[in-house]
Amino acid sequence: MMRFTRRGTLKVGLGAVAGTSLLGSTSLRAEIPVNEATPPSYKVEDGASLRILRPAKFVQGDETVFLANSKKFEEQYGVPVKVDSESWEDLRPKTAVAASIGSGPDVILAWSDDPHQFPGATMDLTDLADYLGKKYGGWWPLAEKYGKDKDGRWIALPIGASGGRVVYRKSWVNEAGFDGIPGDLDGFLNLCRALKKSGHPPGFALGNAVGDGNAWTSWALWSHGGAVSDENDNVIINSKETIEALKYAKELYSTFIPGTLAWLDPSNNKAFLAGEISLTQNGISVYYAAKTSQDEGVRQLAEDIFHARMPIGPLGRPGERALVINTMVLNSTKFPNAAREYVRFMMEREQYDPWLQASIGYWGHPLKAYDASEIWTADPKHEPYKHVMADALWDGYRGSLGESSAAVLADYVVVQMFASVCAGQMTPEEAAKEAERRAKRYYRT
Repeated sequence: MMRFTRRGTLKVGLGAVAGTSLLGSTSLRAEIPVNEATPPSYKVEDGASLRILRPAKFVQGDETVFLANSKKFEEQYGVPVKVDSESWEDLRPKTAVAASIGSGPDVILAWSDDPHQFPGATMDLTDLADYLGKKYGGWWPLAEKYGKDKDGRWIALPIGASGGRVVYRKSWVNEAGFDGIPGDLDGFLNLCRALKKSGHPPGFALGNAVGDGNAWTSWALWSHGGAVSDENDNVIINSKETIEALKYAKELYSTFIPGTLAWLDPSNNKAFLAGEISLTQNGISVYYAAKTSQDEGVRQLAEDIFHARMPIGPLGRPGERALVINTMVLNSTKFPNAAREYVRFMMEREQYDPWLQASIGYWGHPLKAYDASEIWTADPKHEPYKHVMADALWDGYRGSLGESSAAVLADYVVVQMFASVCAGQMTPEEAAKEAERRAKRYYRT
């Protein structure tokens, strides 16, 4: 049986491509459509070297091809590239230190809106973003939201996002009396109750999980019409919508397997593959862990794993979150041209599409042209993840994305609000009031 640890990863993904030795071969790639566009002219500095900081892999193919692409850049430009991978929980504080003191990495593949916490520390990448957008059919709106500051400058370039979808055992859902995943909140709750009754409970992370905890609690809040702040960045989290979301989550939690209050990002993967849970919210990594397992029993499990969008509530539209990887170039770099050229190189189709495919759909694309990537047609079970960046809501919804929203996210205000209610430590009213107090520390409107 595959083992997971807090710092562990899913060693899957290379089966989605024909192997890294063919990265330069067009036989690996669908024809990604491009428009005529002139790239910015970055004259790489003599003697340049680069240090890159990125999150640790969650699927093996992501890291393998990313490192191969970095080596390709090194060989083509004569610029040594050192890539440091940091655990998901530790990437944020490492980003903060590097941005604050101005030393260390030249380029950081940061989380979500972290670049907005340090706007003075990031280089203006507007010319590069304009070029890539023109060449590759434009950026999805979520990418623009995360990339641009309040003045419309691109201070970071999102390279991908992981989306939370319902991951479920179809046979167990059918056994519980359902044909598939209901598209409404009441139906979804009834399904989870039926799954628990049949001995196959669901499970969602309620620890300080960068991806999963933030994802499903944000969905619960937003789908009920709640939000941390309004369009003018006034804190509105203490609302009747939030309280209804918390009541709903408490009912949902009653169907969960024990222990989810301590779950971090690998936890639901481990529980699902061990047959302990029937349903969770996650990226596509669970499916590929099963599909590529060395254990025949786990491999057969892949046939029973399906994916669906999260239910829609009073919001009236999808309320899902995306965990964005947002590339920032620090102003402190001694080699700004080499750093920006590296980012451009990694986003071009010759490098980006093999990386996208090796990431097996775990990371979704920010540029519309990559809809044509073969990863989205290689398996029908990929389709629910195709447009993660097309319609996800942003952290800080409905307000602006910036230092305040980033700080609320980093402090796990929303996750801990839900956890306190699910654990019975606070009533929904008390938790919403406490979350309001905490959020107002960061929003000073």
